Amino acid sequence: MAEETTTEDAREDDRYGLGRERVLAILEAAEAQDAATVNELMEPLHPADIADLLEQVDSSERAAILKVHEIDGETLSELDESIREEVFDLLSPGVLSDAVRELESDDVVDIIEDLEDDQQKAILDALEDNDRLAVQQALSYPEYSAGRLMQREVVAGPEHWTVGEAIDWLRSREDLPDDFYHVTLVDPRYHPVGNVTLGKILGHRRDVKLKDIAEDSFRTIEATEKEADVAYAFNQYHLISAPVVDEDGKLVGVITIDDAMIVLEEEAEEDILRLAGVGDESSLSDKVVATTRRRAPWLAVNLATAIIASLVISLFEDTIAQYVALAVLMPIVASMGGNAGTQSLTVAVRAIATKDLTGSNVLRVIRREVLVGTVNGVIFAVVMGLVGWVWFGAPMLGAVIAAAMIINLVVAGLAGTVIPVVLDRLKVDPALASGTFVTTVTDVVGFFAFLGLAAVVLL
Repeated sequence: MAEETTTEDAREDDRYGLGRERVLAILEAAEAQDAATVNELMEPLHPADIADLLEQVDSSERAAILKVHEIDGETLSELDESIREEVFDLLSPGVLSDAVRELESDDVVDIIEDLEDDQQKAILDALEDNDRLAVQQALSYPEYSAGRLMQREVVAGPEHWTVGEAIDWLRSREDLPDDFYHVTLVDPRYHPVGNVTLGKILGHRRDVKLKDIAEDSFRTIEATEKEADVAYAFNQYHLISAPVVDEDGKLVGVITIDDAMIVLEEEAEEDILRLAGVGDESSLSDKVVATTRRRAPWLAVNLATAIIASLVISLFEDTIAQYVALAVLMPIVASMGGNAGTQSLTVAVRAIATKDLTGSNVLRVIRREVLVGTVNGVIFAVVMGLVGWVWFGAPMLGAVIAAAMIINLVVAGLAGTVIPVVLDRLKVDPALASGTFVTTVTDVVGFFAFLGLAAVVLL
């Protein structure tokens, strides 16, 4: 009775994703090596939710679950890269072989491309000859290229086919991909010349020629093209799938929208992580040593920039000693500049990644950010001017911090846009390095403007 209650509670707790009750029930059953209960609780879960479960628990709990529950290929493909190797080591060769045989070639490539050679060999050996060849050919393409992203299973037919011929052929095949959206039309040299959606094939008479109902938004992807550019093309031109061609223009594979959207999500996630200085592959499953090693260099860079800002402050030791109120107020100027710079920086970095910020509009965007900095600077200058006056009873002190606020927010808007643009032109990832430069500029300018004006006006 208690077991039934636990199962019912788990089902009510997680309509979407993983509920706490289900997770606790699975862990309790796994610890007791109760395979029947674990399988009952995990059976309704989507492979993505099972992958989330394995990522959220610790190593010992993960091992206990995998000892009593066999995971499938879809779950393996959903796993975060940080724990894949550990999971593979916990699976028996037979379970691993059965799991990878279920997958399309692009999913197999995604799973094994970052594994050690011996683990790669074990998975490749488990594949059928044709599947193994397809995966090996995909691995021959550069990392993060369309050739790695594509699946080799393509549904293609000659451009002279009619709807009826296509339907008859599709019904006769037993090796079609599990998911596909188009029939790709090819010429006699096997060059792709068009795409026809399954919906149009089913919605037209049998005697209609496929080339007459082909999509207008047809595009091909070169196998060596960067996967980030592929994802951009899918998003920009609303593609569902696109054929991949080799250097001779021949059809070698297809990329579908689900894989392109994963790349888009990963690109956005990398930008966020890099802007925060925690690396581009951080995960909650990472070990302490790996996480520390990834974050320490950026903390060291931050320390160096903080020392530079401190050196600027040291130039005005006598000024601060004579007017102690400056020490109270100067962090406000630097902090406001840093936040304003980060706002401009975030917008610019994302616009560069989505190709919205280009050479044709960069000057307009820079002008806009400078004007925004000016307006915000004036608004908060009035506020801080009054605060400085009322707090310390010194009208000129209020005027000094007001002027410094305007200067630093204008510089923040300028630096937050110009620095990522310049880094991008120098082929340096703006998400990776811009934050450090912008923070340094706003700190140095903020302290120098505030303390310098104070030295001239107040003393």
